[in-house]
Amino acid sequence: ELRADGSYVYSYQTGNEINVSEEGTIKQAANPASPEEQNVIAVSGKYSYKADDGTLIELVYTADDEKGFVPVGAHLPTPPPIPEAIQKALEYIAKQPSTPQPSG
Repeated sequence: ELRADGSYVYSYQTGNEINVSEEGTIKQAANPASPEEQNVIAVSGKYSYKADDGTLIELVYTADDEKGFVPVGAHLPTPPPIPEAIQKALEYIAKQPSTPQPSG
């Protein structure tokens, strides 16, 4: 369904159990590059399907001009946790005052 303000919404289900839905809304651009780009579309949606082994795969996403495409799903790889010693070192470094570098 396309709305008068430029936003939209759609959803469908296929015969092989693929489910899709998405909604797009018009929002003001965070950092417009030109007067013509004042408004952008912010999208949110989801889809699901069954993998070959019968596992349900679900993905939820958002997309906009600030964060780009951001998918979330249990099947997506995630980075390993930062080791505690490295995390403490990063926190220590972040707390240190910055020292200006001499220009030369």
